[in-house]
Amino acid sequence: MRFTTLADGSSDGRLHLVSRDNSRCIPAAAVSSLRLLMEDWDSFAPALEAEYAALNDGGGAPFQPAEALAPLPRAWQWLDGSAYDSHGALMQKVFGADPNPEGRPLMYQGMSHCFLGGAQDVPLPSEDDGIDFEGEFGVICDSVPMGSTPAEAAARIRLLVQINDWSLRAIAPVEMKTGFGWVQAKPACAVAPVALTPDELGEAWRDSRIDLPLQVDLNGNRFGLAEGYPMSYGFDQLIAHAAQSRDLVAGTVLGSGTVSNETYREVGSTCIAERRAIELLDEGKQSTPYMHFGDRVFMECRSRDQSPLFGAIDQQVVKGGRA
Repeated sequence: MRFTTLADGSSDGRLHLVSRDNSRCIPAAAVSSLRLLMEDWDSFAPALEAEYAALNDGGGAPFQPAEALAPLPRAWQWLDGSAYDSHGALMQKVFGADPNPEGRPLMYQGMSHCFLGGAQDVPLPSEDDGIDFEGEFGVICDSVPMGSTPAEAAARIRLLVQINDWSLRAIAPVEMKTGFGWVQAKPACAVAPVALTPDELGEAWRDSRIDLPLQVDLNGNRFGLAEGYPMSYGFDQLIAHAAQSRDLVAGTVLGSGTVSNETYREVGSTCIAERRAIELLDEGKQSTPYMHFGDRVFMECRSRDQSPLFGAIDQQVVKGGRA
């Protein structure tokens, strides 16, 4: 199944089903919001599957992705991993960071009460903060009991999403030194308009990983086309890590971290910080600037035959904060 959320004046928006070609949508009759669906998936899913089948047989209204909110506009929990070792190793090499503890994925808990839609402008206070995007994949989970194994965790993955995890690079090192994690350096993330059940990816969903490339363009120029599969920890392992000492509430959103490949010089990057690190290694200086107000980033993951999946994230950075 494919889901999107359209504005209806409420905090959670109105849940819609989207056709398999992302061209049409209908309001979900069985449940009003994705948040409510996640809290009782097994009760609502059979009726929604029947609605989805009927939609794909014809009918519905034209789907306008630019009008969509994030599929889950607010969640009880957002956890972001750093599951691509090529990205972590590059950052450690260039900036002298300590290596990750062996066998233990990096993860932080971020802001979850607001996720931006894929076409929403991104208001930020200052260009001096080092404005950066991060292309990621993510999952939305059903409730996960404490102590779940990776296999048990995999069975709790209900939806797949595509994420832009905004970062303020000038603030991040300051907050990292406190040892308490990020607050100011991590504004609201954005999520592409369509959330998919894993079966929608077919063979491209394997080993709890999305085996597809993520296209990233900056101001209309190709920035990266990294493959999603080479995660050092699959989403099943990331979820199990997060649930080691606590239950995870239904509707938890968990990200992969910056999609990155060891061949980053050939395939490019999904964040500016990685590009700048490569420049420092190769040229001895960083030449790619962080984003300015008015800059635009585009992200999209399609199937190998170029069929649409999550829809696109297409965002402009604008001046925000108090006047």
